[in-house]
Amino acid sequence: MSGKAVISLSTGLEDSEKVTVAFLVAVGAAESGRPTLMFLTKEAVRLAVDGVAVAVACDGCPSLTDLMKRYEVAGGRYYVCPICLNAKRLDQATLIGAAEVQGTVPMWAWIGDEGATTFSY
Repeated sequence: MSGKAVISLSTGLEDSEKVTVAFLVAVGAAESGRPTLMFLTKEAVRLAVDGVAVAVACDGCPSLTDLMKRYEVAGGRYYVCPICLNAKRLDQATLIGAAEVQGTVPMWAWIGDEGATTFSY
């Protein structure tokens, strides 16, 4: 099996092109068979709220909705920063199915001793 991948995303729909690139990287990793985790912080935590990620970044870009579906079908997971979620007063009951409220310690536990390839957006 391929090594793990972690994509750290702090940007939300204020920069849908950056979000699209992060999801393209995550989808590529997950669909290639890599265990893949997206760590959502700052404005990106809103993307894990059901019904929020509906943007299309540019002409010819795939929709975020489609990218998220592909990511989840390929086994991709989301860790949503609890501090960021609480700071934005978002309800964890409204999160999408593949998202869990988890911080940095669980993220490091998920990575484990073998390490991971990381990307940050």
